[in-house]
Amino acid sequence: MNPRHKLYKTLDRLALDPETTDTMSARSDDEATRVQATSGVTMKVLKRKLEEGLGATHVEIEDLSGGCGQMYEAIIVSPQFAKKTTLARHRLVNSTLKEEIAAIHAWTPKCHTPEEWEKKKPQ
Repeated sequence: MNPRHKLYKTLDRLALDPETTDTMSARSDDEATRVQATSGVTMKVLKRKLEEGLGATHVEIEDLSGGCGQMYEAIIVSPQFAKKTTLARHRLVNSTLKEEIAAIHAWTPKCHTPEEWEKKKPQ
């Protein structure tokens, strides 16, 4: 039997475990609020940690998950990003938010120095 065909047959037999469905995306606003409250990760917490940990001069955080607090995108402006590659900047942010990132599904930082932000920011 072709290995690819074998894989498809195996995938067809997989089923959702009813015990784990509570970790899936929120199905209502009430459920989203409960999930966010239990994870302890909020936009306010993320912003405070970034300002304190990185000396960020500007932080914009957007919840892309529809309110459940599991997917965030952030614009972070800090002088600590000067002369660092994008990877080094992301590592710096990720180390600052290590516990919070572990508790959410997706995190997308966009890191800029103050000089870069002055050129890029919306007018």
